[in-house]
Amino acid sequence: MNHIVLFIFNSILFGIGLAMDAFSVSCANGLAAPDMHISKSLKIAGTFGGFQTAMPLIGWICVHTIAEKFEAFQKFIPWIALGLLLYIGGSMLKEGMSGHAGDDAAGEVGNGTLLMQGVATSIDALSVGFTIAEYNWSEALAESVIIGVVTFVICLAGIRLGKTLGTRLSGKAEILGGAILIAIGLEIFITGVF
Repeated sequence: MNHIVLFIFNSILFGIGLAMDAFSVSCANGLAAPDMHISKSLKIAGTFGGFQTAMPLIGWICVHTIAEKFEAFQKFIPWIALGLLLYIGGSMLKEGMSGHAGDDAAGEVGNGTLLMQGVATSIDALSVGFTIAEYNWSEALAESVIIGVVTFVICLAGIRLGKTLGTRLSGKAEILGGAILIAIGLEIFITGVF
């Protein structure tokens, strides 16, 4: 019984740690679209939670099948995340400074942008597969699902926080959101390379 409680507790802590980038991006999305509908909030949080569930499993599968090739790919992870977040954040900054709306009339994030955000914020979770390599399939799946659920909840809170701040910041919210995404990309890059 103690093993199960410890497993769940560690998985929740893992989820909290991995969700911080997605939380920040969720705040930025909420900043850019303070009038976002709950269905869009659920879609954004679900996307981040889904990617955070899938990536550790993909990493676990890589360890058990093609570990040598995955290890070579790992050095490119910070570069990929940096490129994606610089592109998305730069686009938000440009739109915010020009006064144009984002992907749609409400400034909400589009499907393509959301997909890029999901990949960029969860790509580092691939390496979690190495840390759970000794787990069997069901344990790896359980850990990944817990991480995904924690991410989902944290991202909903991030969107709510961003929406609240976005309402107060009015027209400058998209600029702040873009700057946050660029900062996250730089943080992932710096910690991943150095």
